[in-house]
Amino acid sequence: MLFGAAAGAFAQKNEHYNSPLYSPKYYEPTAGVSNGLPDALQTVGIEQRLGESLPIDVKFRNENGKDVALGEFLKSGRPAVLALVYYECPMLCNQVLNGLTGSLKGISLDPGKDYDVIAISFDARENEKPGLAANKRQSYIERFGRKGTDSGWHFLTGDQAAIDAVTKAVGFRYEWDEKSNQFAHASGVMIVTPEGRLSHYFYGIDYSPKDVKLGLIEAADKKIGSVADKLLLYCYHYDPSTGKYGFAVLNAMRTGAIVTLLGMGAMGFVFWRRNKGKK
Repeated sequence: MLFGAAAGAFAQKNEHYNSPLYSPKYYEPTAGVSNGLPDALQTVGIEQRLGESLPIDVKFRNENGKDVALGEFLKSGRPAVLALVYYECPMLCNQVLNGLTGSLKGISLDPGKDYDVIAISFDARENEKPGLAANKRQSYIERFGRKGTDSGWHFLTGDQAAIDAVTKAVGFRYEWDEKSNQFAHASGVMIVTPEGRLSHYFYGIDYSPKDVKLGLIEAADKKIGSVADKLLLYCYHYDPSTGKYGFAVLNAMRTGAIVTLLGMGAMGFVFWRRNKGKK
């Protein structure tokens, strides 16, 4: 869980975030200067590791209690959305999964066909068992409410070594807080290519469906999505510093010019056919 008092601290002008709760990077405290954050939040955050690979040989337990290598969930050739949460989190992890599910409901791509959803618990304690993961998985499948997509949802648990390998690979830092008896952690999701490389980070608990869709299409090397989706991707550019897609003006102008020329050509052809028919 994250502490609500610090959760709303956003940067303004360049959309960098001042709080490690939603931050693209973590902020070490400056000596002698208080940043107002609780001690448990001083070192948590997410540092982008774009282009780096997940430890695909590390094994986790799936929701049925079976040991499965992480890479098995990427053998389908589909990209994946990765969420690091813990299933007994009383607040923030639920908000991450709720936000992700709501975003995925807003796009036409389907889990199990176009991409996979992989939730990994970073809590290695005995209470995070496969049965709890199975219940959590089922609740989000029902929340998503799209038939035929069950095979695309994976809720995993693992031992500390496996968790450390993944959290280190993706730059996810969290701490156990004795006072609250909860984990302090950042919130966000990552897009992973079919080869297991980290391609996009989205921060906070509310993810733009457009950004997530474009991220999945880009991670899949444009092998999913419609022609219109791929054209839209050409007009938008992913900005790692904000974790969002921004309008690529030059590309959009080029696209607009091409569309205009094609339109003019089509109109010219129509007029030529009409004039030819009158003769």
